[in-house]
Amino acid sequence: MSGPSLRIVRLANFVAPASGGLRTALRELGRGFRAAGHEPVLIVPGERHSDRDTEQGRVITLPGPLLPGTGGYRVLTDKRRVAALLAELAPDRLEVSDRTTLRWTGRWARRARVPAVMVSHETADGVLRTWGLPEPLARHAADSLNTRTAHVYSRVVCTTEFAEREFVRIGARNVVRAPLGVDLMERHPALRAPGLRARHARADEALLVMASRLSVEKRPGTALDALETLLRRGRPAVLVVAGDGPLRARLEQRARDRGLPVTFLGHVSDRAALGALQASADLCLAPGPAETFGLAALEAMACGTPVVASASSALSEVIGSAGATAADTAEAFADAVELLLERGEPERREAARARAECFGWGAAVEAFLAAHDAQVLRRADSRPVVPEAAA
Repeated sequence: MSGPSLRIVRLANFVAPASGGLRTALRELGRGFRAAGHEPVLIVPGERHSDRDTEQGRVITLPGPLLPGTGGYRVLTDKRRVAALLAELAPDRLEVSDRTTLRWTGRWARRARVPAVMVSHETADGVLRTWGLPEPLARHAADSLNTRTAHVYSRVVCTTEFAEREFVRIGARNVVRAPLGVDLMERHPALRAPGLRARHARADEALLVMASRLSVEKRPGTALDALETLLRRGRPAVLVVAGDGPLRARLEQRARDRGLPVTFLGHVSDRAALGALQASADLCLAPGPAETFGLAALEAMACGTPVVASASSALSEVIGSAGATAADTAEAFADAVELLLERGEPERREAARARAECFGWGAAVEAFLAAHDAQVLRRADSRPVVPEAAA
């Protein structure tokens, strides 16, 4: 297919230092844009300035301060420097993964006559509710924020119908749907390791895994409460937590105080090791109520491990009948765990993998390029071999 190669400049704040769904999405979409014949450039905050060519394209890090209490999140606060860099890069398209602190870039793009999209990676009202704002106030604040966001960007990209609803609610007409994906080669049931499972759980115990950032909006405490409920009911189970964040010390103390069999691994930097853990679990827990997609849950399903997710999130769209959703209570999550465990293991694992196969990154890349009015200029059978550097 012929057409112009576009320089797609992408900006993001709140990118976890070493892992996380946003980081994964940025990496995979950048790889896909590059493989499709375009020039992706990613700008993110970091400790110091750097400029590298990577597998996902050019990655520019600008110094950004740490946000206290977030476990390592940084933000781009120097608007003049960011604006000067954007002018220097002269993008053909702009893609922004932050609807709050970077919303000013939509106005910059309008002045520069650059088509710009904002990617909605979380629901505004959902995040506000997890931080304790009453629902009516959260909805009012979210509607006000989303109205301004939809006005300043050419398009708003939502990864699920769930994410799209809050923009439909305000009458936005520039919303497009583009799902995320999962690497079906990197995440596979063959990663299942009986020895790894045996290190964490006895044969009669259900091995539950939660791969999540340990922060307020992810509600990791629900997983511990569900485990306690299962044990009280007489269901032998253990929980392994892969991830770090500002709530880790509090959660570890809660587990100790209640005598819960929880192992906190912290950040697992080895993606193969994380995949083996996900594949070796009986179930994955995803209690975050504001998730608009849930990449960690989808990765677990690609490994053949079904997911119990918050019914308040978008994950019911993603996991379908291959998993289960539950209200945001310990009792409801425990009920969903027991429901899934009653299914035969081969049946539930095959269903999880089959559902994950509906979400390859190739389709996601094409949907995002369509949101940019960009064509797929070439199709590569394999990924580029440029060494990846951490974004």
